[in-house]
Amino acid sequence: MISIDYCKRFSRYNRWQNQSIYAAAATLPDGTRKRNMGAFFKSIHATLNHLLVGDQLWLDRVDGTPTTITSLDQELYYDFDELREQRERADSRLDRFVASLDDAKLSGTLTFRRLSGDKRELTLPLGLVMMQFFNHQTHHRGQVTTLLMQCGVDVGVTDLPMLPADLVSPVFGV
Repeated sequence: MISIDYCKRFSRYNRWQNQSIYAAAATLPDGTRKRNMGAFFKSIHATLNHLLVGDQLWLDRVDGTPTTITSLDQELYYDFDELREQRERADSRLDRFVASLDDAKLSGTLTFRRLSGDKRELTLPLGLVMMQFFNHQTHHRGQVTTLLMQCGVDVGVTDLPMLPADLVSPVFGV
């Protein structure tokens, strides 16, 4: 389905785009970041928070760590600087998880309980989970990019082929 190299590339892409989005969002006043702009999660801050919620939930699942996430719109960090710091930590955690992957693990499954809806237990291929993980990030970062553009802030290049060659993961060196 997917490869370890795919996961490494998308982990690097994730870090690059998160750094770009947070740098762009940091140019705005806190009130603007938290203003309801009519997006699904209302504001830039709340959408960035949701991304961290989703990432933390999936990382807890793949690590087998009991999660503290109770809802998909749970506010983890009201303070933008703290949210940004925790984003960096989550990106490093993702790098470490991806570095731990081997073909057997990636072709395995993950069993978890849904957080929303019927809360039933699901077992999915880990490759599909990783594709969902990266797709979810891209989807919501696209929403944040639109909100930032509405505030007059350009995030810059977001295309995967433009991933800087010199952006190296501190964990797996690529």
